[in-house]
Amino acid sequence: MISYLAKFYAHKIVRNSMRNSLRLAPSNFKREPKNKKYMLYAHVPFCHTFCPYCSFHKFYYQSELCKEYFKNLRLEMTQIARLGFKFDSLYVGGGTTLIDEDELIKTLELAKKLFNIDEISCESDPNHIDAQNLARFKGLINRLSVGVQSFNDEILKKVGRFDKFGGSEVLLEKLSKAIGILPTFSLDLIFNFPFQSELDFREDIKKAKSIGADQYTFYPLMKSPLMRDKIAKSLGVSSKDNEEKFYKIIRESFRDFAKNNAWSFSKKEQNLKDEYIGENNEFIGIGSGAFSFLDGTLFVNAFDLNDYSGLVKCEKSAVIAQCEFDKMQKIKYLFLNELFNGEINIAKFDAKNSCEILKVLRNEILLLKLSGAVKISDGKIITSDFGDYLCVILMKEFYTGMDAIRAFFRDFSSKNKKEMMIKF
Repeated sequence: MISYLAKFYAHKIVRNSMRNSLRLAPSNFKREPKNKKYMLYAHVPFCHTFCPYCSFHKFYYQSELCKEYFKNLRLEMTQIARLGFKFDSLYVGGGTTLIDEDELIKTLELAKKLFNIDEISCESDPNHIDAQNLARFKGLINRLSVGVQSFNDEILKKVGRFDKFGGSEVLLEKLSKAIGILPTFSLDLIFNFPFQSELDFREDIKKAKSIGADQYTFYPLMKSPLMRDKIAKSLGVSSKDNEEKFYKIIRESFRDFAKNNAWSFSKKEQNLKDEYIGENNEFIGIGSGAFSFLDGTLFVNAFDLNDYSGLVKCEKSAVIAQCEFDKMQKIKYLFLNELFNGEINIAKFDAKNSCEILKVLRNEILLLKLSGAVKISDGKIITSDFGDYLCVILMKEFYTGMDAIRAFFRDFSSKNKKEMMIKF
């Protein structure tokens, strides 16, 4: 009963928090750095085709439009450097980040020139992992994450990836040739597709492990209100939810791997993980539709490509909206991020955030303890396997909650900026 309440609470807490906290208004001040290093996120919003479950900000690929976008991305990066921000890591997400290798190389080289960046992580799809092309990124990309999603041909056909990237045999051949070219090769899969059987999922894991990747990440299928109808149309609707059951299979299958966070596992300890948010409490986002989070304030870049281009070319901030969180909201957000990674050092958390976490979140931590989700030992809050699953639920709800922002700004342009006082 307690575990059921904990799962119910995990679903509700983030959903309600996002609904009550996300009050966006036109941005009235610039992102300003403090004397520390941040993480830099760069968004590349182009894909050749769209997957029905993907809610991220993206546009259909056009060569010249993409090249122009990369030029603007580098302009914004240069402007951020002038503001005095310092970064030690860069995460490039999308979209399809390797969709124009030449432009991406120019962008990564500029980032290394402008900032003291040690580690760069990029995402890719299976069509952009040709060995010869990947070799061009030696010394630039430290971690490459490839979204395979599944090795089941029927699932791949339903989500429109079979014709696009090939079936199981083709994927396995592509992946095997890409291993070892860059320092860390990560494989991304999705679990809990409607009608995905336990046998199918175990076969996915078996094939994934046969590749010998350095890192594996398993995302639960995220059915945000924005994408629910598209998912149902492509994949159907199942009356049975196997999410927790499949998550237990993942944990059993990767028990001998190092746990990066609740849904990512590596052969050995990794500095670069799959989630830049979980690893970095504060970060700067550049590019169309990118988010930044600084000192309790969420900043939103222009989504419309013309708006984004116009702002950057005029040497203006690309930020068009912001949301300021109060101290309790900020603490809950940071608590979720750190718990997702498996443990929280209580003294460090308290000192960093000027609070007493055991008092501030007394009720939440009590429920976590009673449900067996966490234990407190040696000054740390440590998650159990069940606690990690709760973190999967919490992070999934966080991401689906952010879709409310994406849904609004997709149709937003500078013309209706005066009408932007919104509450989700």
